Amino acid sequence: MAPRSRNDGPFADLPASFREERRVIEAAGLTGWSALRALDEEALSQLARRGRATARNLRRLQGIAALVCDLDLAPADAALLMHAGLATIPALAAASPQDVVTRTGRLERQLRTGRPPVVDLALAQRWIQRARRWQPTN
Repeated sequence: MAPRSRNDGPFADLPASFREERRVIEAAGLTGWSALRALDEEALSQLARRGRATARNLRRLQGIAALVCDLDLAPADAALLMHAGLATIPALAAASPQDVVTRTGRLERQLRTGRPPVVDLALAQRWIQRARRWQPTN
């Protein structure tokens, strides 16, 4: 079992696009990212049948949960990576720091956040190193 992440708190900061999923998750008694990460496919399907939550969004949240729990990323950073196309630890481990900066920067520009990029080469390198250390050796 993975160690409890310091980011394993409630889902208060989920984007509005996940509001239905948040309701279903909280109604099911899940209180943190590690609980969401631990759900199997059957449990996710059961959650998707409740309310208006979609299986697709629940899987996305589970992917964010894996990045939060396994790499100890902040939920916002994990969501940024997921939306930038780096949704899994192997994908992040295979990326170059420049690729991470380019993809996250492109997403920020598309969203027109107006803020400076939050990911620089040094941060991208730290995330990639975490992902590579997490990967099982073959």
